[in-house]
Amino acid sequence: MSNYVPAENLLSGRVIVVTGAGEGIGRCAAVEFAGLGAEVVLLGRTKRKLEAVYDEIVDSGYKEPVIHPMDLLTAKGPDYQDFAQRVKENLGRLDGVLHNAAELDILTPIQYYDEELWESTMRVNATAPYLLTQACLPLLLESEDGSIVFITDDCARQAKGYWGAYAVSKAAVEHLGLTLAIELQKTNIRVNVINPGPCRTGMRVRTHPGASVMSVPPPKAIMPVYDYLMGPDSKGIRGQIMDAREWLDAEHDDRRIVVSEQ
Repeated sequence: MSNYVPAENLLSGRVIVVTGAGEGIGRCAAVEFAGLGAEVVLLGRTKRKLEAVYDEIVDSGYKEPVIHPMDLLTAKGPDYQDFAQRVKENLGRLDGVLHNAAELDILTPIQYYDEELWESTMRVNATAPYLLTQACLPLLLESEDGSIVFITDDCARQAKGYWGAYAVSKAAVEHLGLTLAIELQKTNIRVNVINPGPCRTGMRVRTHPGASVMSVPPPKAIMPVYDYLMGPDSKGIRGQIMDAREWLDAEHDDRRIVVSEQ
C-alpha cells in the first residue's frame, strides 16, 4: 500500500485528538492531519512542546489547532470526562482519536523491574487510552464517520526480553482496540490498530543507543497508514492491525545504508 496518496482535503471538517502530540510520531501525525484539513486537538504532558507544534501548524497555514495539556500518568476519570466536555462545548464534535502517547523508560529484566515504573508505564500506555476512549465515546458516536486508532509494537505479539511493562502494556492496548472494534461494529465508529515499527524518534534513540537512528525511517514516511485509517477511505475497515512498514512513503523514506547493528 505504499502507493496510497490521501486526497488534499481528506480530513476537512473533522476534529481529531492526537495524544502524545508534543514530539515524535504524535507531532508528525498532528501536523499531517492538520495539513489534510483537520482541526487537531493537541493533547500532551508538556505545554511548551505542544505550543511548538501549534506554531508549526499555524505557520504552515493550516487550521488553528487546540492545545490541551494533560499528564496521562496522573489524570483520573473525571479529568478525561472534563476533556471530552470541553471538546464538545468548544468544537461541537469529535471524529477521531489517535492514541499515540506511550511511556518507555528503560529496558530491564523483570527480576529487577521497579514496581512504580511498572505501574506508571501501564497507566500511561494502557489505562489512559481506555479512560480517554470511554470519555470520548458519546461524542464520537455522534460522528457520521468516527475513527479510533490505537498503537501497538512488535513486542506485543513477539516476546522480547527486557521490554517488561512496555511490551505488556502494548499487548493490553492492542487487545483493547480489537475488543472495542467488536463492540462498536454496528456503529459509525471504526477501531483499528497500527504497528509503526522502528522509527526515527527519541524513544528509538533511548532503546537502541548504539545504533544509527538513520537506519530507520522518519515519522513522515509512515504517515500513509495513519491518513488512511483516520480518513473516510478506510470506512468499513474494523479490527485490523496494520503494519506501517507496508505503507512506507518512498518519497520520504530517506534511510541511509549503515553498518549492521548486530
